Amino acid sequence: MSQLYNDPNGTPSSIDGAGSSQMNTFFWQRKALIEAQKEMYFTPLADVTSMPKHYGKEIKVFHYIPLLDDRNVNDQGIDASGVTIASTDYFITFDDLTYSNALEATADAIVAAVNAIEAGVAVKSGAGPWIVTMGQADLVAGTLTETNAVLALLPLIRVVQGSGNLYGSSKDIGTIDGKLPTLTETGGRVNRVGFTRIQRSGTLQKFGFFTEFTQESLDFDSDEELYSHLSREMVLGATQLSEAVLQKELLAAAGVIIYAGDATSNITVDGESADPAVVDYADLMRLARILNDNRTPKQTKVIAGSRMIDTKTINSGRVLFIGSALESTVKAMTDLFSNQAFIPVHQYANAGTVLNGEIGTIDQFRIVVVPEMLHWEGVGALESANPGYECTGGSYDVFPMLCVGDGSFTTIGFQTGGKMMKFKIQTKMPGKEVADRTDPYGEIGFSSIKWYYGSLIQRPERLAVIKTLAAV
Repeated sequence: MSQLYNDPNGTPSSIDGAGSSQMNTFFWQRKALIEAQKEMYFTPLADVTSMPKHYGKEIKVFHYIPLLDDRNVNDQGIDASGVTIASTDYFITFDDLTYSNALEATADAIVAAVNAIEAGVAVKSGAGPWIVTMGQADLVAGTLTETNAVLALLPLIRVVQGSGNLYGSSKDIGTIDGKLPTLTETGGRVNRVGFTRIQRSGTLQKFGFFTEFTQESLDFDSDEELYSHLSREMVLGATQLSEAVLQKELLAAAGVIIYAGDATSNITVDGESADPAVVDYADLMRLARILNDNRTPKQTKVIAGSRMIDTKTINSGRVLFIGSALESTVKAMTDLFSNQAFIPVHQYANAGTVLNGEIGTIDQFRIVVVPEMLHWEGVGALESANPGYECTGGSYDVFPMLCVGDGSFTTIGFQTGGKMMKFKIQTKMPGKEVADRTDPYGEIGFSSIKWYYGSLIQRPERLAVIKTLAAV
């Protein structure tokens, strides 16, 4: 009796010598997807947004700035006495101009431009800081149109708005007392405020690659599960690539940057200074305070399963991602009382959800080691008598500790959304389906994978990076 393979309806299928009829690839792809999910670190933290068809490749959202926030800059302000206050002061501060000739030249250009418009507004104290104070009109005329280099320094600009947002972000009792929206018995046209919204956007990009294999490789290779392994490595490779792109964008978008030790920029990250740029407990406490001021939640929602709706909440801490090079540094960290600051994960694992790669906790942070964590090679200070830190090309390497606050970004990852997959794998096995003039015998098959990736940074103030050295 001939061999039979019955489908659910009982109809026997044909078995041919090419082997293409019986090569079921779906099981291997599903297995590879499950394994890929285990390798994810950043994508499961995203608020997933699905892009509908026929709406282009760009995602846009409005973010409304709170009333009491310095970023709420508007010209709607009327004070408690009915006077319209239009003056707005902008401050540009350069804490140290000694570490970068390019930055110093740019700062000098700004100072010169401002001085040409409004003499006396630039003040230099010692080696730093430069402090430039001007009105909005002078800022636009004197700095924003000077050079492209100046545009790159716009994040250094701090705005103090005298009206429209009452007292803004100030915590000074005297300032608040003078900006309270009091009313008289007759009321009147007083205490008008304004609101500001900003637009954030992210663009989808298509990624993909493919691999080829021959019929003989499937028939004669010593690995009888060759195709399953190829499928697995393809999905894992796509996962790692997508994770690297997302990680790169999160590092670049961080709204909070802290340098360890006495460093103030990448080029001043030094292992030979009086205060080496090595992260300590005080740096983590400072980061926690800044994130608290930025209203970053102390809980994080994580996509735990294969569907977007399957999430778990990580409580009592923010997630801090580090590379394996920093694992020994955090484990050796002590608190302000010289006690061990690091609490290993096995001491609290039974009390709640543990993240992929989580090794422990310090203060308000859950520490997760990412094997593929990125860093900046050779961008630190020049080494002369390196006491034992990673370096490349004669300069110190700079390693990030990345904190991702809840709701800080949204993206499209590899998770499934019910029936629809976020990536597509196409497989053509060797045989008559692939036979054409370029392969008339149909001996070469292929598998391809493609997907759309897009990220949207919603709250950069909830993304933070500590830049530090790592021990060899």
